[in-house]
Amino acid sequence: MNEPLANRIRPTSLEGYVGQKHLVGEGKPLRKAIENGHVLSFVLWGPPGVGKTTLARIYSNAINADLHELSAVSAGKPDIRKIIETPVSDDRPRVLFLDEIHRFNKAQQDFLLPYVESGELVLIGATTENPSFEVISPLLSRLRVFVLEELNEEEMAEIIGRTGFEIDNASREWMISMANGDARQAITMLENTNELYSEINVANLTNALQSKFLRYDKRGEEHYNTISAFIKSMRASKPDAAMYYMARMIDAGEDPKFIARRMVIFASEDIGLAQPTALVVANAVFRAVETIGLPEAAINLAHGVAYLSNAKKDRSAYNAYKEAMNDVKRHGNLPVPMEIRNAPTELMKRVGYGKKSTSDDNDSLLPDELKDRKYLRD
Repeated sequence: MNEPLANRIRPTSLEGYVGQKHLVGEGKPLRKAIENGHVLSFVLWGPPGVGKTTLARIYSNAINADLHELSAVSAGKPDIRKIIETPVSDDRPRVLFLDEIHRFNKAQQDFLLPYVESGELVLIGATTENPSFEVISPLLSRLRVFVLEELNEEEMAEIIGRTGFEIDNASREWMISMANGDARQAITMLENTNELYSEINVANLTNALQSKFLRYDKRGEEHYNTISAFIKSMRASKPDAAMYYMARMIDAGEDPKFIARRMVIFASEDIGLAQPTALVVANAVFRAVETIGLPEAAINLAHGVAYLSNAKKDRSAYNAYKEAMNDVKRHGNLPVPMEIRNAPTELMKRVGYGKKSTSDDNDSLLPDELKDRKYLRD
């Protein structure tokens, strides 16, 4: 069996790693841990195809670890016990990379806890789900959480360029848009197209994507394709399509909390100010799923899907946050205007802290460098 291209071009050091500059850029926490050989347990939380497995392997290699890789979908206590019982020479750290750690139930996580606590096992978990919800508190308290971000267009283009395939600009742009920041999906798409056709272009990429065997694998890319179709159907106000993709996920055994959680995010990201009650409904659906469970909770999900799909859409709050965050990253901690600073002492009041503004209502209260910035559009 041929090794997938995504594995063949996977970097083995930070020099070849693309993305996550906030973690592996100069002076950043994960880079320092790798460069200094610092041994710690941590969780890598982020969307699919952004380099979680690659980072885990680079880190393990840096600390000269005895690395064991398991998927929480298929692994259990006997697999953990076998790793613990395997002798390690030269006092090398014994590292377990547990992919999809959110799939481990409470009993399985409890079983891991004493080994992580004692240092017998260095745990690296990878998850697409919020570890605050899916990892038990005693275990989470012993793990650093590193949040990975979706790859941007420039990073995706760099990774696509490493595949060695000849790609025109239109195909590259189409792939970047279709992959939604998932490098593994982009590489696999290219590989499949290359196997089926003599030329890589938008038409052939589209045909290759459509000709793939329809399946739902909670570990594979169809999992992400289906949830993507579900979200995009609600975004397009197509309740029938959204209901179909929801039913498909339920029938395939998807965790209903995974679906409900995406609906809560969608309510603020895509509906937002157009219909603020959407967040109330989505949270109520999530709570119902938690307390009732399947099969009846599917009715609650269907109710929520219908409501969210038919709701008016407004991404202004989400877009405003993204623009504000870009300014924070670009400008750093700009001085807060004096008139809105906290003034707990008389001295601070005398030097102008908390002084009532004499300007009109047009004063934005933003730092001077950003005083004309408008994040929320009228």
